[in-house]
Amino acid sequence: MDQEYDAIILGTGLKECLLAGLLSVDGKKILHMDRNSYYGGESASLNLKQLYEKFKPGQELPPHYGRWQDWNFDMVPKFMMGNGLLVRVLVHTGVHKYLEFKAVDGSYVVKGGKTYKVPANDKDALRSSLMGMFEKYRARSFFIFVQDYEKDDPRTHKGYDLDVITSRELFKEYGLDPNTVDFIGHALALQTDDSFMDQPARKMVMAVKLYSESLARFETNSPYIYPLYGLGELPQGFARLSAVYGGTYMLAKPDAEVVYDEAGKACGVSSEGETAKAKYVVGDPSYFPGKVRRVGQVVRAICILSHPIPNVGDSHSVQIIIPQKQTGRQSDMYVFGCSFAHNVCAKGKYLAFVSTAVETANPTAELIPGLQLLGAIDEYFVQVSDVMEPVNDGSEDGCYISKGYDATTHFQSTVEDVLEMYKKITGKDVNLDADDPAATAGQEQ
Repeated sequence: MDQEYDAIILGTGLKECLLAGLLSVDGKKILHMDRNSYYGGESASLNLKQLYEKFKPGQELPPHYGRWQDWNFDMVPKFMMGNGLLVRVLVHTGVHKYLEFKAVDGSYVVKGGKTYKVPANDKDALRSSLMGMFEKYRARSFFIFVQDYEKDDPRTHKGYDLDVITSRELFKEYGLDPNTVDFIGHALALQTDDSFMDQPARKMVMAVKLYSESLARFETNSPYIYPLYGLGELPQGFARLSAVYGGTYMLAKPDAEVVYDEAGKACGVSSEGETAKAKYVVGDPSYFPGKVRRVGQVVRAICILSHPIPNVGDSHSVQIIIPQKQTGRQSDMYVFGCSFAHNVCAKGKYLAFVSTAVETANPTAELIPGLQLLGAIDEYFVQVSDVMEPVNDGSEDGCYISKGYDATTHFQSTVEDVLEMYKKITGKDVNLDADDPAATAGQEQ
């Protein structure tokens, strides 16, 4: 450990491994360390034995679950948008070659206690039972506007400046009723609360457009894909990429600690009496006490089922969004379903995850609207996680710290955080339009 590195990265969560891969491709010399003996950190996938050790220590594994090696439980369950940032990063870096994916069967939204397929384009709008006949045509007009919109072609703007007009004003232009606005904002644009309504409409419109494009990319009933064997495959894929470009990995380093120089700037990491030097240190919030603050909490239920989630067409994989207004809450609730078809559980079993931002002193009770959608539950485990974020941007102290994982069941905010960190460290953007990272490594935008 007496070498000097461009960066030392602490933690092997998806964000840290993704960033390590991007920096390694960029020619940076990387040392990657984790206190755990496995990859994934907070975003790991645990087998059945590890799950019981975490939630029910000392309790024997039920024999009816079969081999513990056949199970992979995502601690931060999320799907990937087919045309979203994570897929673009996977293609840009070549990591997609290390993984296998399946398209997710369905995308649904809850209205009035009932589950409906999410309409994502003009054709879906006319078929949807979410809306009455006249509302269908109004929604169809809105979807056509979004599908046709091109930022650099004023002919597609219909006179709207999306950097000026708010989402609320744009919806009003199309005469959409509150229920339609609700599913567009939360199930298509994937906004986590209603603050987007009074912000410029561009972000919302581009998010709906991304949803529609992702749906078209795989020609399935949802815009999402999911890796076989669970999300734990993703950090390992990016770790493998970093290793190909010369990155060094050290797991099971429980005493890894950031070292600071006299000016208070991070200059390396110590472990087992040795110190590795680096120009800057990167990591998840747990390695930087005193440099992060809690901005909220997320509660997640991990559920084992012996049947598909009801009312979603016997789907093996599904996302269901419960918009905040449907439960009288301040934030949305997310239901994520997968099954033995994804090699994450024993044959004939299904996994469901319910997650939301914590708003009360009884987080488990907050999950009831999502749990009620699942039918009979064999067993479930509840985890409350703090969502942390750095108190500064790293430019002063050389500590570049990722944000915690939110309740959403998609990866857009996760990758946005990594790309922001990459830009703070390197001073440039990742060129995701370049498919060959070796050819573009080190190039400025």
